[in-house]
Amino acid sequence: MITPTVRAAATAVDGPTYLYDLAHLDTHLASIRVALPKRVELLYAMKANPDARLLAVIAQHTTGIEVASGGELAHLTSALPGVPVAAFGGPGKTDTEISAALAARVHRFHVESPQELHRLDGLARATGRVADVLLRVNLPITARDGPALVMGGAPSPFGMDPTDADDCVRQMHHLPGLRLRGVHAHLASGLTAADAAATANGIVDWALRFAARNDPTATEVNVGGGMVVDYTEPDTRFDWSAYGSALRPLLAAHPTLTLRIEPGRAVAAYSGWYATRVLDVKRSQGEWFAVVAGGTHHLRTPAAKGHDQPFVALPIDGTSPATDGGPVTVVGQLCTPKDVLARRAPVRLAIGDVVVFAMAGAYAWNISHQNFLMHQPPVVRYLDPVR
Repeated sequence: MITPTVRAAATAVDGPTYLYDLAHLDTHLASIRVALPKRVELLYAMKANPDARLLAVIAQHTTGIEVASGGELAHLTSALPGVPVAAFGGPGKTDTEISAALAARVHRFHVESPQELHRLDGLARATGRVADVLLRVNLPITARDGPALVMGGAPSPFGMDPTDADDCVRQMHHLPGLRLRGVHAHLASGLTAADAAATANGIVDWALRFAARNDPTATEVNVGGGMVVDYTEPDTRFDWSAYGSALRPLLAAHPTLTLRIEPGRAVAAYSGWYATRVLDVKRSQGEWFAVVAGGTHHLRTPAAKGHDQPFVALPIDGTSPATDGGPVTVVGQLCTPKDVLARRAPVRLAIGDVVVFAMAGAYAWNISHQNFLMHQPPVVRYLDPVR
C-alpha cells in the first residue's frame, strides 16, 4: 500500500501533502504495456489526473492522451507540446473548444450527437481541415459482474443510440469536413479483466458489423477504459495479463481492426498518496474521531465514491493524546459531517501522527472542492523522478 520511498517522505510532512512516486508510476505503466498485445493502442484519459509531471511519465508508455475539454487540451499542449493529443471526447463540446482541437490537430474526435457532428463539419471546413471521427455509441451491452458505474445500455447523456449512428453515417456523405474512422463506446467502469474483455468483444462485434453496412474502412474501435480499481483491496491490481490474453484472439480474428483502450484511474491511482497529520482526537457518544489537517476538499475520492480511503498510520512519538486502539473515524477540517476520509478503522491514532492515504493518484486533488472554507492547498512532492 505504501512504498519505502513514500514512507520515508511522509514522516517529514508538516501538513497536507500529495506524494507522487514517479518511478512507481513508470514501473506500473511498463507492466501494463508489456501485458497488452502490441496492436492495442494504449491511451490515457487525463481527466483522472492532469498533473504535468505524471503526464510526462505516462506519455512515455502510451500512444497518446485523451482530453475531454478545452482546458485539458490547452494544459496538455502547453505542458507537453510534443505529446500526441490522441482523442477529444466528452459531451457538450463548444465551438471554441472544437476550433482549438482542430488547430491542435487532435488525432480523433469522439462525436457525441448528430448536432455535434454538423457543428464539427462546419468548423472543420471553415479552417480547411478534415476531422477524423469516431462516433460514440450507447450500446446495449451489459457487464456480467455488475460494474460500479454504468454509462451505456440505458438512457444516457453519453453517446448516441445505434440508430442515430447509422443516420450520422448517411449524413456524413454530405459533410466534407469529416472522415469516419470508426466507433467509440465507453459503457461501464469498475470492470474485472474478464468483464472488460467480454465488453470489448461485444463492442468490436457491433462496430465491425456497423462498418460492414456503412463504410468497410471504418474499422477503428475505442472500447474505453473502466478497469476496476478496488479501494477495499489496495494491494490488488486489474489483471492486465489476463485482459491482454483475452484480447489476442479478437485481434487475430480481425487483422484490419485498430483497437484502442483509454484507462485513467487504473493507470494513475496507485502512484499517488495523500499524507497529513492528526490535529486532534476526541470521543463522541462512545465513538472515536481523529481530525486531520486537510480533508475531502483535498482528497475528494472517498466522498465522491462513498467509500473509506485506505490508509497507513505512522506513529511519531507515542506520548501525545491518542485513541485507545478501538475503531476510529478519520475526518478533515471542514464544517460538514460529510468530510469523512475513513470510517471506524481499527487503528490507534495520536495527535501528531502521520496518516498516509493510498490510491490518491486519480480523481483526488483534481476533482476536489478546493475553495470550500479557503484552507491552504496541499503541497505536491514528486519522488524518484524518472530521468
